Amino acid sequence: MNFMSVSHARTLYGVGTIRVLRAHWALIELGLDYHCVPVRTRTPDTETPQFKRLNPRQKIPVLRDGDLTIAESAAIVTYLAEGYSDPAAPLIPTGIKARAKYFEWLSFVCMELDATSLYILRRHEYLPDIYGEAPVAVDSSSAYFTRMINAAALLVKEEQTYLTGEHFTGADILLASCLVWAKDYHQSIPDVLTAYMARMLARPSYSKAEQANRVP
Repeated sequence: MNFMSVSHARTLYGVGTIRVLRAHWALIELGLDYHCVPVRTRTPDTETPQFKRLNPRQKIPVLRDGDLTIAESAAIVTYLAEGYSDPAAPLIPTGIKARAKYFEWLSFVCMELDATSLYILRRHEYLPDIYGEAPVAVDSSSAYFTRMINAAALLVKEEQTYLTGEHFTGADILLASCLVWAKDYHQSIPDVLTAYMARMLARPSYSKAEQANRVP
């Protein structure tokens, strides 16, 4: 697969993970045309010289948009939101206070739910042949996820459709995707966030993103 020869103006590299799903979801939500190169995690796809030039960290997703190459799912979602949102329905808030809440939610989801909790479960409970068994880390990560998700539930009101105001934003993409991940890993999710997740996943853009993210 010659990654660097792709001639499309907008190309997303990656399929098959929740983090890649976020990028697909943002692109589809914004109605942007793009080409997908089905790079898979933990495969030779990420070990070629061509892909290492795209992202020396050898991680997916990676987005090429014209002369810009950007990795990290939250950064990709935010870049797309900043650059391509419809002003009538922005994927990132425009007011300074709402933007502050947007970045607070992104930081919380990426650090406390994704990296500190669910990714530890992924490595040591679901991929022990690669990363090794670590039952204490698994138990601690599950307990930490429970504490953090219960705290998050206190910040979401039942009548609140979206996290940062009246519009669906990238913060909703990040949190909803993590809730899907948590459900797949049999983690308990508070009722208010279960209802929130159902609302987010009912969006047509989510089902299209899920389809686009499937490994061929």
